[in-house]
Amino acid sequence: MQENPFAVVAKPGDRVADLATPRPIIDEDRLAANIARTQAYMDRHSLNFRPHIKTHKIPALAAEQIAAGAKGINCQKISEAEVFAAAGFDDILITFNIVGPQKLERLGALNDRIPDLKVVADSTVTIDGLSSSFASRKPLTVLVECDTGGGRCGVQTPEDAKILAKRISGAPGLSFGGLLNYPKPGSAEAVQAFLSKALLLLETDGIACPIVSNGGTPSLFEAHLVGAATEHRAGTYIYNDRSMVRAGHCSEADCAMHVLATVVSRPTADRAVIDAGSKALTSDLLGFADFGTVVGYPEAAITGLSEEHGVIDLSKCGDRRPLIGEKIRIIPNHTCVVSNLFDTMVFHRDGVVTRVEDVAARGLVW
Repeated sequence: MQENPFAVVAKPGDRVADLATPRPIIDEDRLAANIARTQAYMDRHSLNFRPHIKTHKIPALAAEQIAAGAKGINCQKISEAEVFAAAGFDDILITFNIVGPQKLERLGALNDRIPDLKVVADSTVTIDGLSSSFASRKPLTVLVECDTGGGRCGVQTPEDAKILAKRISGAPGLSFGGLLNYPKPGSAEAVQAFLSKALLLLETDGIACPIVSNGGTPSLFEAHLVGAATEHRAGTYIYNDRSMVRAGHCSEADCAMHVLATVVSRPTADRAVIDAGSKALTSDLLGFADFGTVVGYPEAAITGLSEEHGVIDLSKCGDRRPLIGEKIRIIPNHTCVVSNLFDTMVFHRDGVVTRVEDVAARGLVW
């Protein structure tokens, strides 16, 4: 990433309290605890774990996840996978239908570079495009994506999954790698029923299914209920956020990412304005009525965001309210988007900066 000569960069030993804002800050101890907790859960249930790097986009953090026991990584874009391949990662799953000649050419080059690249497909159009591109190249492993109730991509029935698995198995340049889904939260029983039926159909036709990949941080700690799965994918867990607290997967004390912001105005007794708007906190509501939790001011509500301003309603805060110049910490609704809004992440321990990492896979075109 090209260095911005005008950027205000923190360095190890600086105090977080002295940093320019707005700025995401990552608590090292909470980060390490989140990695260890999730890997221990996966190990306990004999599940391979494949972290989704879209949450952090930082190779150094993926290395920590692998060191803890993760099998490989999950990317959403070819550009992300290229960054992580260049950093030495060699077991990468891209969970997106890849179509179009430019993307397919880059995918082929990436497949030539690393020993274990996998992608997904949920249509004959995607499969045929992959096959035409890889027929004369190193074979590409393809998983069939299944819609088990999440309502995004994926074949709609186990029978359709079998049809596409056969298509992949017979396609030049392709190898059938297994099944994959991204379920809605709390649907382990439905996911298990879909995958079990699909596996039975594949077995009946003599098609081996080496990988059954289940996914999602919202479904993280019910992963063991999907007995058909061989691996689980999750991303948000490494930082956690307000939505994960609401889901009961963690507490506020497990949220490693805070967005540090400064109160720049108090136009009225009941209103504060901060220097963190939609370009720092994201406009994702995820079902909330406001845009984050203000640490230390639980009754404060971030009710509005423009690009660089955040408006906080203090009417329910009682007598203790933040003052102009005060720095506050905010737990964002959705950490993954915050990562894509900044070039760097500042890490700290007990309020002292430990390192600064480039968000290396941020903002990249496919």
